[in-house]
Amino acid sequence: MSIFPLLVSLYISLSRLRLVRGGFEFQFVGLENFRELFVGTEQSHFLGVTGSLTPAGWLIVGAALALLSWGLVRAWRGGVSPLGMIFRFLGALLAAGAVWLAARTLLADGGRPGTAVVTLTYVLVGIGVQFVLGLGLAYLLTQGLPGQRFFRVVFLLPMMITPVGVAYMFRMLTDTGKGPLQPVWAVVGLTDFSWVNDPWGARVAVMVGDIWEWTPFMFIILLAALEGQDIETVEAAMVDGANRWQVFRNVSLPAILPVCTTVILIRLIEAFKIIDLPNILTNGGPGTATESLSLHAYIRWRALDLGQSAAVAYSLLFIVTVVALSYVNLLRPRVAEE
Repeated sequence: MSIFPLLVSLYISLSRLRLVRGGFEFQFVGLENFRELFVGTEQSHFLGVTGSLTPAGWLIVGAALALLSWGLVRAWRGGVSPLGMIFRFLGALLAAGAVWLAARTLLADGGRPGTAVVTLTYVLVGIGVQFVLGLGLAYLLTQGLPGQRFFRVVFLLPMMITPVGVAYMFRMLTDTGKGPLQPVWAVVGLTDFSWVNDPWGARVAVMVGDIWEWTPFMFIILLAALEGQDIETVEAAMVDGANRWQVFRNVSLPAILPVCTTVILIRLIEAFKIIDLPNILTNGGPGTATESLSLHAYIRWRALDLGQSAAVAYSLLFIVTVVALSYVNLLRPRVAEE
């Protein structure tokens, strides 16, 4: 059921739709659609516009390269096979390229991120915040605080709203002129401020909506994992004099680590498909500042440029596959050690 759509989409990504008398036809153009995305007229839209790195950009690039080098050296000393080292080197090369592109477009003078960098920003920031918030809330509800049943229901409410409903709700909340939070915006002096006119203001609005919607997913799964851990081990640690932080760091967190890696992987794959919030909240604007890869593909499809749309979708599939495989291979040995 999944192979046939993949093959058809692959053929469309290598073709260009032409309207002819009585209908349409697909003209085979080879890799032309991908060439336009990576080095052609669509490069600035897909990858972004690069600029001169700021000191913060150089700092982040240097730290990332040092971290990748340390990982490769550690893998080599750990006895990884030559074939494994080749795959790790290729993965590190792709990661270094992604960090370089993100720094040259996000942390550079005159730089502008494309849809690929914007999507990576949504995924990395969103999942990081969702995991920390979800784990924190789940841990609080296992501490015997009053009102636990009430908060369990309240924390799950965002998951019961459709993504389109969440997008329209945040569209109203971020309306500083006529929205329900207008008095609050007036107090802090943001009455005449429009989130969608500022690239980072619009991106933050999209990320806040995504975090609000998906943190309950992290929360409910991590709560189940914390409640399912061996209580005798926790009690033994407390009898030995460990405080709550030491119990969490040395007992609870290692016990739920397999669940943590799985829930992050599920969200990682899902987060790359974000489309509702940027489409409804900002319509991808200002310009293409909040446009994700899924929205990019949808806009090209709506313009009947099916070949370009399929090429963007296949590029997204490649990015998701590489990131997910790298994540699994990076964390699997650590989880096995625990």
